[in-house]
Amino acid sequence: MERRLTTILVADVAGYSRLMSADEAATFAALNGHRSELIDLRIAENQGRIVKMTGDGLLVEFTSVVNAVFCAAEIQRGMRERNENVPPDRRIEFRIGINLGDVIVQNGDIFGNGVNVAARLEGVAPPGGISVSASVREHVGSRLDLAFEDLGEHVLKNIERPIRIYNIVLNPGSTTRPRPPAAVSAKDMNEFSIAVLPFTNMSGDPEQEYFSDGITEDIITDLSKISGLHVVARNTVFTYKGKSVKVKQVAQELGIRFVLEGSVRKAGQRIRITGQLIDAKNGGHMWADRYDRSLTDIFAIQDEITRSIVDQLKVKLLPEESAAVARAPTENVEAYTYYLRGRQFSHEWTKAYLLLARRMFKKAVELDPHYARAYAGIANCDSALHGWHSEEVSLDDILENSARALALDPELAEAHAARGLALHSNDRHLEAITEFERALELEPDLYEANYFYARLLYTQGEMEACAQYFVKAAEIRPDDYVSPILLTSVYRRLGLVTETENWAQRGIERAERALLLHPENSSPAHRGALALAHLGERERARDWAARALAIAPDDIYAYYNIACAYSLLGDAEQALDLLEHVVPRNTREQMLWFHNDSDLDPLRNHPRFKQMCSMRAKELGLETEMDC
Repeated sequence: MERRLTTILVADVAGYSRLMSADEAATFAALNGHRSELIDLRIAENQGRIVKMTGDGLLVEFTSVVNAVFCAAEIQRGMRERNENVPPDRRIEFRIGINLGDVIVQNGDIFGNGVNVAARLEGVAPPGGISVSASVREHVGSRLDLAFEDLGEHVLKNIERPIRIYNIVLNPGSTTRPRPPAAVSAKDMNEFSIAVLPFTNMSGDPEQEYFSDGITEDIITDLSKISGLHVVARNTVFTYKGKSVKVKQVAQELGIRFVLEGSVRKAGQRIRITGQLIDAKNGGHMWADRYDRSLTDIFAIQDEITRSIVDQLKVKLLPEESAAVARAPTENVEAYTYYLRGRQFSHEWTKAYLLLARRMFKKAVELDPHYARAYAGIANCDSALHGWHSEEVSLDDILENSARALALDPELAEAHAARGLALHSNDRHLEAITEFERALELEPDLYEANYFYARLLYTQGEMEACAQYFVKAAEIRPDDYVSPILLTSVYRRLGLVTETENWAQRGIERAERALLLHPENSSPAHRGALALAHLGERERARDWAARALAIAPDDIYAYYNIACAYSLLGDAEQALDLLEHVVPRNTREQMLWFHNDSDLDPLRNHPRFKQMCSMRAKELGLETEMDC
């Protein structure tokens, strides 16, 4: 194994998916022009070696740290000049990260932690900016006429130790940029870090899990609004759900100091919530309380818990943060209960569950006509019923409900995600991307924003970006079996065999758990059949397919996934028999999905497949966008 110490530069285009969606040909041509006329020349002048290019990004190796930083600065200055007369929404801007580290060399490529750190630094750099590690800053010294902004130590995703980050200020007189949001001060993380473990459902009814989970999520959301706190994300803490764990162990595993745990008991119109805040450093209980109240006091209880934690940790609460924490999503607790139940049902994505979820959301807005989250939920259900299940739903109503959610709460990430899905359903893809990116800016861990954005990117053929958001969705919800199984198709399209198999196995494990919890739901069965087909497990795939059809014999979505499974297994006629029921009802979104679905590749040259797809594409006016 060859190893060497080298300087690694990673560059990537900010907002590349949005630019490509707006004008694919122009963006591609502009990017190639920037590379040939500026970037490649500067790299060559500074003795850099382009290791590989990844769509909108590149990985470059330099033997000299000074050359790498000088090259990066020249590229960013050059891009500023080239962007001067370009409208802001059409500018191509690079993020650049540079690290000095040890790498493994194999067949001309480089791997290892040195590369990973450079990639993470690129991720936290602002558009048009350069972020470097402390080792790079130290080696450059005063050799270059550049100013370095010390951002302190930060914890970067999947990097074991905190990294000291410096931003390069190309114009020293300019205003210092704020800390990048993806990085967290190591000192602050130690002193003001907290994990909210899933509150235990003490109601004696498993059906009440949605309520205790909803309260946990809302407390996490409220605490996350406080700038002085580092709060562990929902997807991480929910991996501990249902497990007997020790607080000290949790704190060590998550790298945090404080843990909040509690329980919820709901009986009729009464509720009992207990909570205790523990300092994992010494095991001491800093605060504990029990609330025996009417159900109508649920929001007041959440507010009291949040403020008690703030008081105990002596965190400064800014006026706008105090107002945000105090703001309840609705004044009607019954509407809140219906909303939580609808949200739980909607994540199954089957027609039956979406219709049930829609009834829950409709009831919520009947009880509170100003409930933004519930309007977003209605819009999501209708978009999914139209776009994925070929149901007759008014597109105008979808747009109206998503617009109403935004009007009621312009800063609600769920509303922006719902608007994005509604616009996608109406083939307004560029506007949809803008809404999804705004939702992710407001709440990066919002499941719907990541999942819906991934689906849009899939229909546009943006597989690498699509994979990123499906992976995030799968991380956010450990019970999500849909994203892992969709990832098998994405990675198959990208030619990544190992990733395809790994995600197929993960999806099957999650689908098995979902079938145990909801044996009446066909979705885990037909999606599981597809994942099993990816692994070549013919008999199990057929068994799961038969089970799905027995549960829901008229489910068009089940027909489609089982047809994909048969396609992968080489059973072309069986696959086509099922698709004969599906294709005539396809929406534009579904036909674009067909166009990019590698699971159907074995059928592409079959005369029946060509005929049915070309006819439907012509009916929908898609002849120029796809070639079935």
